[in-house]
Amino acid sequence: MMKILTHIALASLLAASMPASADLVVLQYHHVSDSTPPSTSTSTSLFRAQLDHIEELALPVATLPEATRQALAGQLENQQKIAITFDDAYESVYTNAASLLRERGYPYTIFINTDAVGKQGYMTWKQLGELGNSPLVTLANHSADHAHLPRRPGEEEAAWRRRVQNSLDRAAEALEDRLGDTAPLFAYPYGEYDKALETMLAERGWLGYGQQSGAIGETSHNTRLPRFPMANQYGQLGGLKNKLMSKAFPVDAVTLPDGILKTNPPELTLQLNKPLDTGRLTCFASGQGRIPVSRIDKTTATVRAPDKFSSRRFRYNCTYPASNGSYYWLSQQWVDLSRPED
Repeated sequence: MMKILTHIALASLLAASMPASADLVVLQYHHVSDSTPPSTSTSTSLFRAQLDHIEELALPVATLPEATRQALAGQLENQQKIAITFDDAYESVYTNAASLLRERGYPYTIFINTDAVGKQGYMTWKQLGELGNSPLVTLANHSADHAHLPRRPGEEEAAWRRRVQNSLDRAAEALEDRLGDTAPLFAYPYGEYDKALETMLAERGWLGYGQQSGAIGETSHNTRLPRFPMANQYGQLGGLKNKLMSKAFPVDAVTLPDGILKTNPPELTLQLNKPLDTGRLTCFASGQGRIPVSRIDKTTATVRAPDKFSSRRFRYNCTYPASNGSYYWLSQQWVDLSRPED
């Protein structure tokens, strides 16, 4: 018994002192406004306070394409970095967010669903062109129609491929025609993707960003890159530092499922690339709170919520202590394709 206790104590000590490299944390916004839908909005005052907090922590804000490739290659040189992104090209980004970012010299990326440009509540092509002329701004593809892109139940593969290629290509052509060259980046509408869609992006040489939380590092995968949602509900200052300082979880992201739900509740297997004390691994499920972690061996654990889910999208979020008070952070989004689309 004493030998077992000693082994556990030693494992905990090693885990507590385990060094964590610098990684890239990408923040995801939609509206920056006090009058738009709360679920997708960050108030102007909260957005300003978030930027202030980044500045107080002396974290450099980087250009997304370059910083992502550096993080994937492990070339951040022990400097934690932040990137800022906006989905959908809402007008409030132009009227409220752009000036706050400009005065700090912070770069940012706008993912544009092109069919919406110029409609009520969205930026115009002129406004996007104005922002795009700044070296601080990267413009990228968010599909033409903002449709749900994973293959639907009963949808023929050929029909799915035509549908998705049309949405990606129409957006790419509109962006090139209206704005010139845009970055080879893509943000999945609703954060939903499947392996076939990932393959399509990989064939185009595009980086793909979701809406699951976590940091980007050497264990991340270039077509399922995480971002932290920063709407009012998720971006409060109390937990912001932990997110900004988070590290990529020590699991090769390519071994994780694409999140298309096959059984409800799903089981997630974490094949760790280093021994961890699973007693310190904390996981939560959307709407169910903390859920149990089962240790298989010194590098493998499984996570499964006790109850079924009734929503189209939900997440398992797991954290583990890293060095200097930071946390390894992993979020697995699940998508139940049998549920109605938004």
